[in-house]
Amino acid sequence: MKMERVDKELAELRHTFRSGKTRSLAWRETQLKALLDLVHDHQETLFDALHHDLGKHPVESFRDEIGVVKKSATHSLAHLKNWMKPRTGSIPLIFFPASGKIVSEPFGVVLIIGSWNFPISLVLDPLIGAISAGNTVLVKPSELAPLCSSFLLNTIPNYLDPTAIKVVEGGVETSQHLLNQKWDKIFFTGSKAVGRIVLAAAAQHLTPVTLELGGKCPAIVDLTSISSHYDTRIVAKRIVGGKWGPCSGQACIGVDYLLVEEKHAQFLIDLLKKYIRRFYGEHPKESNSICRIVNRRNFERVQRLLKDPAVSASIVAGGFIDEERQFIDPTILLNPPLDSELMTEEIFGPLLPIITLNDIGESIEFINSGPKPLTIYPFTKDEKLKKMIVSETSSGGVTFNDTMVQFLCDSLPFGGVGESGLGRYHGKYSFDTFSHEKAVMERGFYPELEPRYPPWNSFKLKFIQLAYNFDYFGLGLLLMGLKKH
Repeated sequence: MKMERVDKELAELRHTFRSGKTRSLAWRETQLKALLDLVHDHQETLFDALHHDLGKHPVESFRDEIGVVKKSATHSLAHLKNWMKPRTGSIPLIFFPASGKIVSEPFGVVLIIGSWNFPISLVLDPLIGAISAGNTVLVKPSELAPLCSSFLLNTIPNYLDPTAIKVVEGGVETSQHLLNQKWDKIFFTGSKAVGRIVLAAAAQHLTPVTLELGGKCPAIVDLTSISSHYDTRIVAKRIVGGKWGPCSGQACIGVDYLLVEEKHAQFLIDLLKKYIRRFYGEHPKESNSICRIVNRRNFERVQRLLKDPAVSASIVAGGFIDEERQFIDPTILLNPPLDSELMTEEIFGPLLPIITLNDIGESIEFINSGPKPLTIYPFTKDEKLKKMIVSETSSGGVTFNDTMVQFLCDSLPFGGVGESGLGRYHGKYSFDTFSHEKAVMERGFYPELEPRYPPWNSFKLKFIQLAYNFDYFGLGLLLMGLKKH
């Protein structure tokens, strides 16, 4: 029965899109304003749901979820009219008289599959892009955040156009059924393993996809260039915030591991321990400022990483495990085996390996030896090293001297490369992600380019060669040729 309902909902979305109602500026603005009303009216309910599902404190919930949605929707409303305007395209003079423009049109019916670690913002933020571009949308929230999923299912129809934006709940079976349908665009946030499944399913219908995945995001800590007592403490605070602050390390853009010169390792470890205590207290499991691991399966996965004797021997801070509460302390490990699962797979939990190098320049080769990360976080004042990192590594993005903040910048594209993702969004990039840029060219009937038509001869060959190589000269030669012939 559930699958029959899904098919019915999809049919209505197709009918609504064909009606053309979602293409108007007025409809798009109405939906974005309604979305702002939704998160405003239900802020306390969202705080409760996020705390229930993930243990998030209201401050973290507003910073990473509700605030993100408000910022994104407000930004889109401010710029949407300009985004929708056709852009002028340059046309070679050889085609004079002619004009060209690029028209952004919606793809059609879009599927958005959300993630459990940010179950509100990673659904509603891409939804803002899809609405802004004029699509109809089916949203599939993560079943691993059940209260947030239920909230979206029961609340969105009361605010947004129920004929154009729908929510379907369910687990793996529902997801598989959805992926078997034909969509005009799929937007997925989640793991690399499921991303491959989504991409394979989309290929059956040649459906364009955006995959927001993850990867082992490194922080490069160049303390040789950062000598200031104050600056080194800022570095430590931002690393602790970027590792354990977002959902206790369960974030695709969170710091996965650190690279530092061996001579600075102990100093850095001591600083990190200091700020872990300052942020989460002597007993982090009693803190209300750190999330728990989402469920038993993920808890056991992270716990398994520590069961390797060589890995557990590298623990220099933390390591406490509370099985009953599914909690693991913020844990620092020094030089764990590079071939361990801890170092070959995305951690997605509260464990922070530190790898020491003889020289910080070796970090380039170290990063390049693995899959392309979603983000690289270099802490350095060395301009030469900065240039090397940008030019000699490949990643979704690079954020110097901070962590996580790039996610909040609507003026910058957010997305991965290689195994860390496919496509980009945020701000205008979200609008573009959910739009097809259609080229529109218009010509007059005169002059007619006779050399483009058979029968071929040497004159026409020379004419076409010149026209391709020298556009302005080609136009002059064309006019001269027309006079002669």
